[in-house]
Amino acid sequence: MMYLISGAECFDPTALGQRDVLVAGSEVVAIAEPGSLNVDAEKIDASGKLLVPGLVDALTHPCGGGGEGGFGNRTAEMDVETFVRAGVTAPVGALGTDSIGRSLDVLYGNVMGMRSQGLNAYMLSGAYRVPAPSLTGDIARDIYLVAPVVGVGEVAIADHRGTQPSAQELRRLAAETQLGGILAGEGGTVLVHVGAGDARLSLLRETLEGSDLSASVLYPTHVNRSTALLDEAAEWALRGGYVDITVSTTPELIAAGDITADQALRRLLEAGAPAEQITLSSDAGGSLPVYVDGELVGLTAASPDSLSDLLLGLLTGHPELFPVALAAMTRNPASALRLNDAGAISVGSRADLLLLDPQEGRVDALLSGGRWMLRDGEFLA
Repeated sequence: MMYLISGAECFDPTALGQRDVLVAGSEVVAIAEPGSLNVDAEKIDASGKLLVPGLVDALTHPCGGGGEGGFGNRTAEMDVETFVRAGVTAPVGALGTDSIGRSLDVLYGNVMGMRSQGLNAYMLSGAYRVPAPSLTGDIARDIYLVAPVVGVGEVAIADHRGTQPSAQELRRLAAETQLGGILAGEGGTVLVHVGAGDARLSLLRETLEGSDLSASVLYPTHVNRSTALLDEAAEWALRGGYVDITVSTTPELIAAGDITADQALRRLLEAGAPAEQITLSSDAGGSLPVYVDGELVGLTAASPDSLSDLLLGLLTGHPELFPVALAAMTRNPASALRLNDAGAISVGSRADLLLLDPQEGRVDALLSGGRWMLRDGEFLA
């Protein structure tokens, strides 16, 4: 099937102005000036809308997360429709805190299920713990041989729930992960969960010292927990590393010190962090626990809607941040995780396309791998 999407303001994610985009099968086959393509294809009038790449959500928990307060606090498994309505075509699944009650086998099955339904889904091996659990018994083997596995994570540091890895342990894990990515030609990144501990990114800096690793192998997330952590994240980005802001937060977490995504993004930019090294993720499906003196006092579940809600909000509230945030949800996380077929609109790329309706303030349509999964706000199972 061929589709000609016309009349939209196109971002690849860089602003291109009005463009006609032709999709044939699962690929984008042409990007041209409006009205210049004379082809026999179904025409989609997208006037007044924005055409952007499908969102790449670098940290999600599709088989559920949480459990810090017992079995009754585990969050539920997520379905494809939830990601589609949020505009996400490439969710990256991880286990997180609980790699005992929820295993990598379960995560693998969930990710493969999303792939079978049309999403360009990926997963991370490992979890909070070090030594990291794996599917095959070897981290590099997981990344090299198991198609949806693109890295390891989220490994916890500066957090009382982690296993307090040493710099040598983290260095060895990063080297194994990088090797798997080199052999596979894709992936090879360690996503690092940074807790609220005072150590912040000191372990990452120690890990690099005396090694041949680059900062880009270690990819810290949740860097908007505090201004002090954000300032260290800016320095990490200046060293060539990627840093990830968690968009889903709550008033309780903000009261405890978290910084909203738009404020965190602005602070990183003002500190000199290169825009291309900054990413935004939702932590979808994960629990958002609130601790006081190490004791759990509250918990909610994160949603991928936080990404598209932020984009649509920036269009009206802070339009100057919109292109930066869009790249941080598309091209940048794809680069950070070394995903070859996600995060951009270009000739020959996978047709993962998102239509935003700024007037209605909603995700209007989503094409994933050339297949319509949402049209006019209606989910197509």
